[in-house]
Amino acid sequence: MRSLLLEAFVASLLLATSVEAQTPAFQGELLLQTVLNNGKCLTASSNTNGAAVTLQGCTGAAAQKWTFTGTTVTVFGNKCLDVTDGNNSDGTKLQIWTCSANNANQQWQYSVWDNTLKWTNKNKCMDVTGGVQSDGNRIQVWTCSYKNPNQFWNAGYMVNALPAQSQNGQYGTNNCGTGSSQTSKCQTVWINAADDFCLWAPPTPGAIGDTEQIEVAWCTKSGRGTRTIPNGALKGVHFVKTPDYVQVTGVGDFTKINVPKGDSGGELDNRGADGRGNPIGGLVYGNSFGTGQQYHEWTSFISDGEFCFRACVGPKATSLCNHIYDVMGCYWNMPANYNAGTFENCVGDDALPMGVYGTSTWYQGTKPTPAAHPAPASSGCKTLPTVSVSPALRRRESGFERRYEDPAFPGATPAP
Repeated sequence: MRSLLLEAFVASLLLATSVEAQTPAFQGELLLQTVLNNGKCLTASSNTNGAAVTLQGCTGAAAQKWTFTGTTVTVFGNKCLDVTDGNNSDGTKLQIWTCSANNANQQWQYSVWDNTLKWTNKNKCMDVTGGVQSDGNRIQVWTCSYKNPNQFWNAGYMVNALPAQSQNGQYGTNNCGTGSSQTSKCQTVWINAADDFCLWAPPTPGAIGDTEQIEVAWCTKSGRGTRTIPNGALKGVHFVKTPDYVQVTGVGDFTKINVPKGDSGGELDNRGADGRGNPIGGLVYGNSFGTGQQYHEWTSFISDGEFCFRACVGPKATSLCNHIYDVMGCYWNMPANYNAGTFENCVGDDALPMGVYGTSTWYQGTKPTPAAHPAPASSGCKTLPTVSVSPALRRRESGFERRYEDPAFPGATPAP
């Protein structure tokens, strides 16, 4: 079994040497949702040449189904996303126009690392005009800035129109049906509450570090085409909804869902080392911020005895669901309640972004290692019935916690 440190090294090497992706990781007809509001989608106002491109509520209509075909972005089959008159000025509005080969006005590059759609060779990005989220706001191009949330666009699917597979090379499926099976290959998970969530875990017994690309959904609810977490596996669950994310943490016996005994586990997230995510094709949905909304930024850890899963929305999603600290584990990345014997739903404050200390950022591998942020405040907790609750277990002294028993952190250290 490869160690998590080796996994992290290989991941960083791949990231450093990979060529930036030109299209989203997902395939087929995609929604393009502004990070400002996950319920608003890029929309063509009609299928005629010159039709305005605007922001509208997501419905999954044909006018919102965009296909990436190499360097162009098409809608209605033969219409392309087009910069009006090829004007390179900030504020130029977008339109659709019949696709034509090598038309510079229709050339685009999507980055899976910062979720921007760039007009090729122009240093201009697709931009929500004025950051206004109201229906009908026309979309423009503006000078690219990695700090401008008006330029961040998530690619994904309506939950009622999932493809059989969202990525090439995917082990399982996303359109999972309404049954349940302990041999399911479903790779669509949900996070809604302490008694309604899923975990990523191996389809057959195997270490997380060796199976991360093929993990499948194990859930507390039947009827979504997934596997179900066996009774008695969960020993404690704490769910919290904050202004910008949902999170579920807890402890249990996860040998019951194919994690080998003694496995200190690893991280699963929406990008992975190559931008495709771990597992490849894994999708996350929930109802906390709107019915059936897709979470585009998420991070999760699981070992043989503990788990944590956070799914984020909004402009702060990439910092609150950061996944570059892949050997630091649950307690460091997501400080929260991990007590056995308690099952509860709470509301809470946002955590501080992992790795950020004041105006400085700590980078994994730099010594000394900082202490975890304190767990954020939560309130209004409602305890679930204590069905199959086991006696309280003390916090584990192995696995994730071992990795950051370093000297006290005196201040952030610059990246090497």
